[in-house]
Amino acid sequence: MQRSIVDALKNRAIEPQAVVALIEQRTSLISVLGEVNTPNRFPANAAGERVLDSITRAGGPKGQGFDTWVMLERDGKRTTVPFGQLVYEPKSNIYAHPGDTIYVYREPQTFVAFGASGAQGQFNFEAWRISLAEAVAKAGGLNDSSADPASVFVYRGELPEVAAKLGVDVSKYSGPIIPVVYNINFRDPAGYFLATRFQLRNKDVLYASNAASVEDAKVMQQIRLVTATVNDPIVAAYNATLLRNSIKLAP
Repeated sequence: MQRSIVDALKNRAIEPQAVVALIEQRTSLISVLGEVNTPNRFPANAAGERVLDSITRAGGPKGQGFDTWVMLERDGKRTTVPFGQLVYEPKSNIYAHPGDTIYVYREPQTFVAFGASGAQGQFNFEAWRISLAEAVAKAGGLNDSSADPASVFVYRGELPEVAAKLGVDVSKYSGPIIPVVYNINFRDPAGYFLATRFQLRNKDVLYASNAASVEDAKVMQQIRLVTATVNDPIVAAYNATLLRNSIKLAP
């Protein structure tokens, strides 16, 4: 560029000189958008910068870190990770490249609990990660009168390579996600230690099964209802007959 300018000025000036300074290179811009304090496009740092550095240059995330996700778009491809993963797992905090788009957004991580738990419904993690033990506690623990501590299940979709390592025959499934059910036995003391190390994931489903005695009680209740439905008219008719006979015998 400098030589081209000098050559163009040779016929107009004696021994022309030109100094070229790069003020802004638009082809090296990084865009940081979404739930940040100062959404902006800025030139990539010549010394290199990581994704967290780019987010910091945009003022940092607006909300709580555990509710924040970061999506990186590069060369037409996208990947999304929790903001906490960039903070607590440095290997995930990769270098940003010129032309990257970083989108920061908020979406609470949740899990669903139902069955014989103390409370049922959808619950927020309110943290970057929570263990299965913490999730059970958030759902009010196990119902003492109905839950079977040996039958606590987590329903989750796993990638085929993970499911294969767990011994699942992935050839039966054609999709990219394999449904997997994990069982935790809280009757076994080792189950408690396992539950503290088993990390729940966003959108997991936690189910606490009823104890066998509760299921037996339900069956007996159904039998009682059926029996009562049949017997009640007979008893009512018998009582009515006794009443009529009593009236006839009365002086």
